[in-house]
Amino acid sequence: MAKRRFQLETYLFNPPFISVPIDNMIKNQTVKHGVRVIKSLVTAGLATAMKRRSSDPEEDLFVVLAEWTPYVFVNRSDPICAEYIGYFKDRDMMERIGLGKIGRIATQNSFRSLVAGAVGRDSEPLHLLPTAYLTENLSESEDFTQAHGIHQWWQQHFQWQSKLYKFK
Repeated sequence: MAKRRFQLETYLFNPPFISVPIDNMIKNQTVKHGVRVIKSLVTAGLATAMKRRSSDPEEDLFVVLAEWTPYVFVNRSDPICAEYIGYFKDRDMMERIGLGKIGRIATQNSFRSLVAGAVGRDSEPLHLLPTAYLTENLSESEDFTQAHGIHQWWQQHFQWQSKLYKFK
């Protein structure tokens, strides 16, 4: 639908993010940021070496997809979707530390799709969203079932924060 520029109002609750949940695994903020910077450098380096960027911005699916802004709801305690939080915050951090260009290249590629392309099996990084209204549930979750459950979003007293992330 993005290729045809049909932009439906979309609400995604606990969508899966196919990646290692760095936020849930690493507690030290300095180490976590270091891992994210290194991951971005490696991904951007591989993408550049493989020339995985479209020469025509009108045909670049990631750029076309950036026109669509879904509402994404995630819980930081949910290892299935929590990496969306790190994915979007990483982009902001890369801009702040002066590595915005590298961050933008890394954002448009996933390590998995780069490896698939290297072995001749092209695949688009479908889980990567250029733009989103991200709502993060900050409330404590008793277990995985509560953290990933849809019912959490209808509770009257939960703490949350929302932010619009736009691809530049």
